[in-house]
Amino acid sequence: MYKSIITNLRRILIMGSIASAPILISLACGGEESGQKEPQSAEAPAESLLNPGEEQYLANIKQLTFGGENAEAYFSYDADQLIFQSTRDSFECDQIYMMNSDGSDIRLVSTGKGRTTCAFIAPDGEKIVYASTHLADSTCPPPPDMSRGYVWSLYPGYDIFRADPDGSNIERLTDNPYYDAEAVYSPDGSKLVFTSLRDGDLDIYTMKPDGSDVKRITRELGYDGGAFFSLDGEWLVYRAHHPADSAEIADYQYNLSKNRIRPGDLEIFIIRSDGSERRQVTNLGGANFCPYFHPDGKRIIFASNHHTGDMNFDLFMINVDGTGLKQITFEPDFDGFPMFSHDGKKLVFASNRNQSEPGETNIFITDWQD
Repeated sequence: MYKSIITNLRRILIMGSIASAPILISLACGGEESGQKEPQSAEAPAESLLNPGEEQYLANIKQLTFGGENAEAYFSYDADQLIFQSTRDSFECDQIYMMNSDGSDIRLVSTGKGRTTCAFIAPDGEKIVYASTHLADSTCPPPPDMSRGYVWSLYPGYDIFRADPDGSNIERLTDNPYYDAEAVYSPDGSKLVFTSLRDGDLDIYTMKPDGSDVKRITRELGYDGGAFFSLDGEWLVYRAHHPADSAEIADYQYNLSKNRIRPGDLEIFIIRSDGSERRQVTNLGGANFCPYFHPDGKRIIFASNHHTGDMNFDLFMINVDGTGLKQITFEPDFDGFPMFSHDGKKLVFASNRNQSEPGETNIFITDWQD
């Protein structure tokens, strides 16, 4: 919904320490590329797409998109399809697309109006959800006011929509003058989890897939968002930043009143899907974001720059009790947005590897070997 994740990172690096900058899935996806670039070369051999050290967990990696900004690719339950956001086809900001998990048959499934973010496929494959500003304005929303420092907009025009997989029969699920986005289905299809500013803070909520029975899950002051369910539906994993001192709290609340948020540190948390037993998993410093449960429910994969403090983001895995941290990828630039297939055999993620131009973010799929 803002600049591309890489564009955001570069701006933060220029303006100050990236160690204090969160990379929020919904707040940092999007792009300003004018369209999808044609592939610059033939498909690279799988072994050339892996960095030294990555062969411990990854094998048979394949690049699915070529050029521009592509992010947040998420599997259908059977792993045959992927839904993702991309700036291409002459659109000026992100729209939602689907493709086969081999990269074929890319097709637009959002309206082509406004800005979109954070899409997901229902477990039965019959519906998709995503956030969009198209009802508020058919054009791309303006960038945020940077006169008081670097911020990201929480566009109040964002609402959550449900549609058929081809984009037809679109239904509006949320209807209020506040930010609603980051919607994800539970594995049994009975719930959606999402992030909203409706109660004056950025918190996690659940609702039924038709938009009814909304329940607030988190209540601590600060940003809580980007939640995903465990495979059994019992837990949520998410990213959070909670301002500590009075000055930080005042700044956070002022920015929320202006529908924006200032980047800060992020750590990984888990919480039961009924809002109980909240636990902090990481305490690494830097920006730790886009967490996703391994299907075994015992481990979490996520992206982090805690080891570098700069634009070098890699994928890491950690046990749900915060032990056993392991580095999974070793890309010199950016890896992020990981998701396992439900059988644990595949991993999809976004990366700058094999880019034809600096800053390109593409989608990759790989076999997972444990």
